[in-house]
Order: sequence, then structure tokens, then C-alpha cells
Amino acid sequence: MATYIILSRFSPEAFREPKDFKKLASDVSRKIKKECPQVRWKASYATLGRFDVIDVVETDNPKQLEKVAMIIRAYGHSTTETLPATPWNEFLGAL
Repeated sequence: MATYIILSRFSPEAFREPKDFKKLASDVSRKIKKECPQVRWKASYATLGRFDVIDVVETDNPKQLEKVAMIIRAYGHSTTETLPATPWNEFLGAL
């Protein structure tokens, strides 16, 4: 399976009320699990930098990955940037 990093930045609309944000996050997660079963979540991290969330996912279906990004954008009130990720030793071996 290919590994991808999804970098997300929340819009101000996502943070009007903390309790509402928790529900929003839960709803987006549930929608992704239902509509994108070929994407396996490896990890999620909240950050204090340029991006608010870093997700590490795996899939062999790029169309499912595109759908995940669109769900995060549309329902999660976020912008995203998605990057393919190659394990370091594999990258070095290809040089």
C-alpha cells in the first residue's frame, strides 16, 4: 500500500464552539470511514505549526484518497495538502 500525508488547516468556521468542533470531527471521521473503505488511517496528530492536523494514511486507490481530501475540505471546513510518502530507506535505495 502507498503511504500519504494529509496536511489540514482549519477555517475559522470550524472553531466557533469547541463542543461543536468535536462533533464536526467525529462526523467527518465517520463519513470518511463509510465512503472511503480502501483508505487505512495510520495516525493523526494535532500540531501547533502551519498545519493544524497531520494524518498518515495508506491506500492503493488514489481516487479514494482524493475523496478523503474532498470530504475533509467540504465537511471539515479545512484546506488540505496531500503528499505521497516514501519510507526513507526505500527512497535511498532508489538513488
